[in-house]
Amino acid sequence: MPTAVRRVIPLTFGWEHLPKAISTPKGPDPERHMRFPVPGLLVDVGDGYILLDTGFNATVVRDPYLYERYWGPPERSLGISPIVELATEGDADPLEAAFELVGVDPADVVAVVVSHFHNDHSGGLRVFADRVPVHVQRKEYDFAFADQRRAENDFMHHIDFDHPRIDWRIADGDVEICPGVTTLLSAGHTPGHQSLMVEMPDGSGFVFASDAADLQENLDDEQPVTATEGQDPDVTIEAIRRLKAISSEKGYRLIPGHDPVVWPSFAAELGVPMFT
Repeated sequence: MPTAVRRVIPLTFGWEHLPKAISTPKGPDPERHMRFPVPGLLVDVGDGYILLDTGFNATVVRDPYLYERYWGPPERSLGISPIVELATEGDADPLEAAFELVGVDPADVVAVVVSHFHNDHSGGLRVFADRVPVHVQRKEYDFAFADQRRAENDFMHHIDFDHPRIDWRIADGDVEICPGVTTLLSAGHTPGHQSLMVEMPDGSGFVFASDAADLQENLDDEQPVTATEGQDPDVTIEAIRRLKAISSEKGYRLIPGHDPVVWPSFAAELGVPMFT
């Protein structure tokens, strides 16, 4: 079938300041801190938009007590307490602000794909509860819901995704959401991480790695990213190689998830404004 895709629109829900070792735990400069974009993606499929990921839960970021609850104290948060810049100020929601910036109404979203349940990807799911289907991998869902404390120790916050009215669509492996839009199982960073492949009308396409590969160097050098519950990061290399193989075979561009140079450049190439 021909692709239903008309265009892709990168979103930026904000930025987070974290150690580079989050993205390259076996790479150089482990003490270096970086400013990472918090990305999302809209795929225009004609009758609406498919959304990949939803950014942070602004309430948790802005409220000092909730922030401490989910990121501190340091012995619980592994010393990781990010500085988060949301794509809007005051009480406004960063997801709504990111949509407004690119001229899209959240009401026009027809499906959501959550790459994984980490808090910088699932924080806006509440906006779509009781509205549209939300696609997730079974292994991700099972891990996150089996043990709340275990999940939260891995930065999967139930306040973000444990909503009784979310219409979960649970997958076991790759799934075509609609013609031209396919989820790709890329587990390793989390138990059921998934990436997104998008085929354009001209035969070109993209593979959006999300956190299977945060940075371009994860792809170029096959540097592993961090893995769930302190596993050896090398378990993430298989997913990197899978995505590289798929993108190479199809001739599609492979986009890393949090690269502070690649993501703004990609948005600029497409003429899409972004929060900087």
